[in-house]
Amino acid sequence: MGLLSDPNRRRALIGLLTRLNAPICVLCYMAGVAWFMGLAFEPFTLRTYMSENAMGSTMVEEHFPAGERALATGREFSAHKKKTGGMPVDWLVRTMQSRGLEVFTQRFSRRLPFPDEDKERYMVKGTNVYGILRAPRAPRTEALVLSAPCTAGDHNNQAVGLLLGLAQYFRNQVFWAKDIIFLVNEHDLIGMQAWLEGYHHTNTTGMDWSPLQGRGGSIQAALSLELSSDVVTSLDLVLEGLNGQLPNLDLANLFYAFCQKIGVLCTTQGKLQRSDWDSVSGYSHAVQTMMLMAMKQASGRAWGDHGLFLRYHIEAATIKGINSFRQYKTDATTVGRLLEGMYRKLNNLLERLHQSYFFYLMSSLSHFVSIGYYMPAFGLLGVILLLRALDLWVQLASPPPRTEEGAADAEPISSPGVLSVLTPLVISHLTGVALYTLPIHFQEMAVEHFPVSETEAVVLTAIAVYTAGLALPHNTHRLLTGQGTEQGWKVLKLVAVLYLAVLLGCTALINFSLGFILALTLVPVAAFVTPHVPKVLSAFILVVLSPACTLLFSVFFFQELQEMPVSFLEGWMLYLSVISQGILDHALYGSLVYPLTALLVYPCWLLFWNILFWK
Repeated sequence: MGLLSDPNRRRALIGLLTRLNAPICVLCYMAGVAWFMGLAFEPFTLRTYMSENAMGSTMVEEHFPAGERALATGREFSAHKKKTGGMPVDWLVRTMQSRGLEVFTQRFSRRLPFPDEDKERYMVKGTNVYGILRAPRAPRTEALVLSAPCTAGDHNNQAVGLLLGLAQYFRNQVFWAKDIIFLVNEHDLIGMQAWLEGYHHTNTTGMDWSPLQGRGGSIQAALSLELSSDVVTSLDLVLEGLNGQLPNLDLANLFYAFCQKIGVLCTTQGKLQRSDWDSVSGYSHAVQTMMLMAMKQASGRAWGDHGLFLRYHIEAATIKGINSFRQYKTDATTVGRLLEGMYRKLNNLLERLHQSYFFYLMSSLSHFVSIGYYMPAFGLLGVILLLRALDLWVQLASPPPRTEEGAADAEPISSPGVLSVLTPLVISHLTGVALYTLPIHFQEMAVEHFPVSETEAVVLTAIAVYTAGLALPHNTHRLLTGQGTEQGWKVLKLVAVLYLAVLLGCTALINFSLGFILALTLVPVAAFVTPHVPKVLSAFILVVLSPACTLLFSVFFFQELQEMPVSFLEGWMLYLSVISQGILDHALYGSLVYPLTALLVYPCWLLFWNILFWK
């Protein structure tokens, strides 16, 4: 406190920080990147452990015997699905009723803002079928959910068969203290969204759905099952939900504990855990796993039906069966025993899962990185913005330079007008509003005048508006009265740097991975850009580090991490698909990545683009 309260010492400290500003910023950036990369090194991570006492032991006996019968039910479901050309609702209702469940259906429909060309749908109509196994030993105030999406073709038939087999087996048990809801949802996430909105009596997306006639207790946890083959080599746990939400870590710990007990190979991000953590290849494997999780979380997408449960504070995950070329095989009976064990432990819960972590990254299913370990990496990048803001503040507050005779410089320094700072802010955000609203509203006009589909019109309109924002400096200076001053761009940059610091800080608190990736590209832009640097080279660097190019590089990098590299043309098509899917996810499910980028991140980047061309 004495260092800050003494004016002389405070002045000396500020002078030191301003003189060494550039080296300190470079050092902080390198330290932040190194910190994040070091998180995957096993001695720096924490071993997973069960925090919830009610699930602290796997000492339950699993007796599920009907794996082959479940597969036969799945084949019967597939035959009826082909016969009806969609979900066999009547057959599912009869089958669930024969297993002693209270069966209900829900119809829903949703018109998409533009066609989803990936799944070839525009006007979506479907039916959800669910059966409720009432708890025989409790007042039915709580519930668990087991769901299996009904997808087109031969996908996920085995999951529906196993769900029905578990329903029949659970019906004969007397120890259930919670209702168990067995749900088969049509049209994947859209059907799940309709069911969750109907269950909780909310309508946040404007979807049309019929009210639910049957309802269980408050949902405590949910699992979504995806199986598309009779045998699997491993089970992959998918955790990433909408807007980067993650379930309580104890749910992942429970899955890993039962996999270890039963002897099932388990993965996360499709990668097995390696024991040679002290080798270069082992560390590289852990880094790839952690980066895959970070990039999936940053996308803001729901990577499974479980992702929509998390917005209702329901801990959920997706278990996906993988059938690869490994010699080790797991049959449906073993998978059923694993699910039985997990639901028996979840049945013991006395309260919602809350004792373990909600913010974490995983380098494997046995090791994780908590928020207290990975936040310093972002903090080191955030310090750069504060240092640059301090340097600009000192420059603006410093007195005018003096001549050799000791008198002040005769030419006065004109202070910037409010208009010179306010105009770039307003125009930048108006451009962001145009990027957010015009792609969907102008799709009909674009289809009429150009030979493109509705989806292509939306994506190309977004790219056109984004590119038009590069003309911002010229438009801004036409609105300004007179020439911009030297003080003017410093004030504008000070505002932009503080704006970026608040924006990235708030983003990182909600979705660390998104905030960190944006900081990696935008912090260097905020640090070096001035009107006095070489224009052509600096403009090229700014474009390369812009949000659009960051997304393009992320698409290629994500494919490399998945060990599925693509050519430039394939990557470009994936890039366009990611843009359209981001806009669609926002319209359908409320994903925040697209509005965050269009309304806040892109206008903030435009401010630095304006500073570069300041006159």
